[in-house]
Amino acid sequence: CTLEQAGLSPEPASVFDDPSYVAAANSLTAELIRGPIVEIADDRYEGRLPGTTSDFLTQAYLGELLDEAGFAPAGPGGDWIQPFDLVGINTAQPETWSFTDGETFLELIQSEEFILASGLQESQASIFGAEVVFVGYGIQAPEHDWDDFKGADLRGKVLLMLNNDPDWDPTLFAGETRLYYGRWSYKYESAARQGAVGAIVIHTIPSAGYPWQVVQTSWTGEQFQLPAGDEPRLQVEAWVTEDAARRLLTGANLVFEELEATARSRDFEPIPLGLTTSIDLTAEISGTRSGNVLGVLEGSDPELSQEVVIYIAHHDHLGVSDAVETADRIFNGARDNAAGVGVVSAIARVFGSLPRRPRRSILIAFVGAEEQGLLGSEYFATNPIIQPGRIAGAVNYDSPNIWGATEDITFVGLGKSTLDNVAQAVADYQGRVVRPDQFPDRGYFYRSDQFSLARIGVPAIYLNGGTEFIGRPVGWGEQQINAYTSVNYHQPSDELTADWNFDGMVQDASFGFWAGLIIANADDLPAWVPGDEFEADRLEALAVLE
Repeated sequence: CTLEQAGLSPEPASVFDDPSYVAAANSLTAELIRGPIVEIADDRYEGRLPGTTSDFLTQAYLGELLDEAGFAPAGPGGDWIQPFDLVGINTAQPETWSFTDGETFLELIQSEEFILASGLQESQASIFGAEVVFVGYGIQAPEHDWDDFKGADLRGKVLLMLNNDPDWDPTLFAGETRLYYGRWSYKYESAARQGAVGAIVIHTIPSAGYPWQVVQTSWTGEQFQLPAGDEPRLQVEAWVTEDAARRLLTGANLVFEELEATARSRDFEPIPLGLTTSIDLTAEISGTRSGNVLGVLEGSDPELSQEVVIYIAHHDHLGVSDAVETADRIFNGARDNAAGVGVVSAIARVFGSLPRRPRRSILIAFVGAEEQGLLGSEYFATNPIIQPGRIAGAVNYDSPNIWGATEDITFVGLGKSTLDNVAQAVADYQGRVVRPDQFPDRGYFYRSDQFSLARIGVPAIYLNGGTEFIGRPVGWGEQQINAYTSVNYHQPSDELTADWNFDGMVQDASFGFWAGLIIANADDLPAWVPGDEFEADRLEALAVLE
């Protein structure tokens, strides 16, 4: 597919034929990307936890980078920062959690078998004598003719549910591609809408896409949320291991595999387990702030410069934790996502160096509190500095490739919008192959910041590195990615080390530069494919402008 066939060709000539653009793309180097990674992944930044001194240090540093790149502040009041309030909730983890059938008690062990958090932004949360009900996947999806609740009265109950969404049949939902229905955040929201007081998600490595240790490190200590509105909320949000779930079900004279099989049907109905549970939680509640670092490079077209192309990367990580048993307790987040910040800052420098700016404006968004549930990008999306209908598209980087050059490039969200044509044009130019999410069961589209923008109608290219590494055997790339997930993901060991190979990051930074440039120079806005889940949001955003 050529740019002309895609309807996206800038005038008067293709971007790939412009010597100034080619020179700019060629100026993307490993050194340009490495600098910000070395800085913010250093121990001095103490893991960049939202609301901490290191968070504010990170924001100030990124504002300086954008200033040096020739961008102007795009936050409120002409500042680099779009601040947003956060509520910190530090739930005291009880040593055990008891369940009873009225005669015998079964106790789960904290950390080893369960992790929980208060679902309230208050100092006390409690459940007293609540019945435990298995609700399958806990999904209501009328467009898929799926309802796990079947009108059951679940008020005051604790809902035990499977992770993920129906994935065994390509005609159900999206087959092995996980949708938002499979995310833990949806599970808790769904349970709260039923009037439940608690929800327990059963963790398995296949259904979560990461090991139990990620739950242990990500869900203990202070957790952050945007200030609550009038939405329904749970008293308790919890995870249990698969073995713990088996123990609970055995205590109820039930078998995990049999219940799981029952849930794999549209006819499923909630199953009371004959167990009740009580628990009292205390939590330290605090208020703090984080911020999105925003910079804009004004476009050259008098009309189209009112629209923007966004490059997005989250700047936060998990801070310092006592939940790990290693001497190093700093979660540096080098790959996740100092590397993404490094790529986007390098792209910003390249755009700032262009002798002729693109037609649309370029907005750089280093967003905060992503690890807490995409909070910074959610705040940006619900409090946009520009009308959503004027955001042409986005390019997102989260945990880019650190293992070398690849013959392919992963576009998470391929098939959802006309940005497919942009990606294909760039891949053809680079001599690479565009592939969809190569780990579709992990639900990456709904786990990074472009999802917040999609919810207000903005199409995006979420770039992940490829898996076909040049000079490496088949399967080597997948092995590296899985090893990182098993060992380093959300662990103190996610650090910048001497074995990082920046060739792939340079490739992918160049890819994102070209893609954003094409979007910025195109006559028409990108669009979702007809019937996509976000098409109506886009149409609504555009209608507001009319």
